[in-house]
Amino acid sequence: MPENTDKPKVLVVDDERVIADSLAMILNQSGFEARAVYSGEKALEAASELKPDMLISDVIMAGLNGIDAAIRIRALLPQIKILLFSGQAATADLLEKARAKGYEFEILAKPVHPHDLLTKLRG
Repeated sequence: MPENTDKPKVLVVDDERVIADSLAMILNQSGFEARAVYSGEKALEAASELKPDMLISDVIMAGLNGIDAAIRIRALLPQIKILLFSGQAATADLLEKARAKGYEFEILAKPVHPHDLLTKLRG
């Protein structure tokens, strides 16, 4: 079996560009191939094109929120590892609705410490 030397591909989604760009930069420096996008809609487009191994997404975004984007991306890429993060209380409601539909997502609180994020991705 040939050895896969490809770096794990990570799609980072946050409507706060500085956060998305910073996380992507940290991941790129830590052995991943990361790309940042700034909306749930862009995440769907990028996921079908990039076929990432992992999705890291903010939950509360204008338009398509992170949970709905994650559900649609999981339908497209069933093996994808998904990590959501949020700094807002409204997340609990959205997570509960997703759980009721049979979706479980791991969530990190914002601000996400790079060490914690890398631990989760490598774990």
